Amino acid sequence: MFNICKLAGILLALLVAPATAGDRAGINFIGYSTNGSYFAYEEFGIQDGSGFAYANLYVLDLSTKSWVKGAPFHVVAENDASTIASTLDAVRAQAQPLLNDLDIGEPVDIAALNADGALGVNVRSLRFGRPGHEMADPEQDYELTLSAIEDGVDPPKCAAWGEEHVSGFLLSLTVNGKASEVYRDSAVPESRGCPRGYRLYAVVTPFDSLASFSPDLTPGMVAIVSVYSMGFEGTDRRFIAVPIGK
Repeated sequence: MFNICKLAGILLALLVAPATAGDRAGINFIGYSTNGSYFAYEEFGIQDGSGFAYANLYVLDLSTKSWVKGAPFHVVAENDASTIASTLDAVRAQAQPLLNDLDIGEPVDIAALNADGALGVNVRSLRFGRPGHEMADPEQDYELTLSAIEDGVDPPKCAAWGEEHVSGFLLSLTVNGKASEVYRDSAVPESRGCPRGYRLYAVVTPFDSLASFSPDLTPGMVAIVSVYSMGFEGTDRRFIAVPIGK
């Protein structure tokens, strides 16, 4: 009887304990348009709260640093039997006419990556170079750094809730020792939710063959920033694509 009562107490404690499981989105890079003017990616995962699969597909105009008209695309499964794979299929079907119209599908080069399983990484900095020929070391020296900012940034609406949050971020790119600011938030858009922090996830560029690397990596360069926002059961992760190239 004691063991049964003890087990019942443990189960009850689990039911009433506050949930701490956040929603960690994954990401796929769809690629660039043939002319290098547009970039597309998708994020996916399982919603906290409902437990349903979701997928979001974004198409970015690199010159205006804004979403293309008609994007983004969002699909949320109607039940927990639907898989992430089928939800991704659904969002791609919605977006495919636009992807075709803009001729998007050229692959990316991942210049730098803070992978989720990597240990000891600096989540505010990514250092990388232009890939070398064959097995040679990368050439040139690029470093992208992220800083959280509060001053001069219109805060998110959730600031009034008294919750812990940060406002915006800025990105600085150092090329061969010369630093310049390449992005700065002036406000936090509603699509970002109530951010609690930012991390650098990756830097991507249009793919180039080993025989014909451009001497300059920056044309078409996009920073992928992880944004961690307040969610239903914890802190949710989503991704922001920031054009930082010429």
